[in-house]
Amino acid sequence: MISLGIESTAHTFGVGIVKDSEVLANVRDLYTTEKGGLIPVKLGEHHVEVCDKVLSQALEKAKLSIKDIDIVSFSIAPGLAHSLKVGATVARTISLVHKKPLVGVNHAIAHLEIGRMLSKSNDPILLYASGANTQVIAYDGGKYRVFGETLDNGVGNFIDSFAREAGLGFPGGPKIEQLALKSKNYIELPYSVKGMDVSFGGLLTNLTTKLKSGKYSLEDLSFSTQETVFAMLVEVSERALAHCEKDELVLGGGVACNKRLQEMCRLMCEARGAKFYCPENQFLVDNGAMIAYLGLIMHKTGNSAQVRDSKIRPYERTDDVVVNWR
Repeated sequence: MISLGIESTAHTFGVGIVKDSEVLANVRDLYTTEKGGLIPVKLGEHHVEVCDKVLSQALEKAKLSIKDIDIVSFSIAPGLAHSLKVGATVARTISLVHKKPLVGVNHAIAHLEIGRMLSKSNDPILLYASGANTQVIAYDGGKYRVFGETLDNGVGNFIDSFAREAGLGFPGGPKIEQLALKSKNYIELPYSVKGMDVSFGGLLTNLTTKLKSGKYSLEDLSFSTQETVFAMLVEVSERALAHCEKDELVLGGGVACNKRLQEMCRLMCEARGAKFYCPENQFLVDNGAMIAYLGLIMHKTGNSAQVRDSKIRPYERTDDVVVNWR
């Protein structure tokens, strides 16, 4: 069975095509800026402009036509309404015109399921570190439960906000990572772990103040930022492994592309005898393949929807979804 997946929760418009557990195509186009951050209206306009191109490129790469597709999957939640609407409209149009079953999937769970499939892990903890989301997730009792999360900003949005204050444009994470490689000088920053949750708001204020003071280099602040926030994420991930009595950790989300975060997670897992899995970057960032794959396994257990029931759900949480495919 072949599933076409459309991803449009935030800055990425992506189309992936999956046949069973084989990824045939995974094409994406990213909204970027030279200055400032993500503007929802402009983001929606970007997705409208590129959707036909990305869809055509994915079909061409997979060497398929739209008639070869069995089901159409799309990111129904969570995300920015301006961008979710574009992907949903494209998916509904394909479903209606070509009479294909339609499946709306939760973006966060798609990150976990593609990671679980690619790593061949059994029952892992997912450290989901992306722009708008920061969660530690595990399966229990018929749902994916959130065992820890951010109390304010997602870690990616936090890093992007710091980058924006430094005039680096969007997305800022890769630029901060490169600047951090130029320093080993740690500047003490607030470390905000509250039980199983993390907080970045106070840290951003502290960093902004330090940046504007002119007393610290951007390289030193970038290095210190990564060391601090990634230590916070690793701490709550390790605690989740212990609490849930699991021995597998999978990374997901765009921030998981950061090599320093990967290294810290790997070292933690080695120290406690756990297995560590990190998919390649194209499956860590927002992408259509993960939407296609989750849509496929959901469809096989009867989770398809009618177009009239495919309203986007921008605020749906990971633990709102009943997981009946496991």
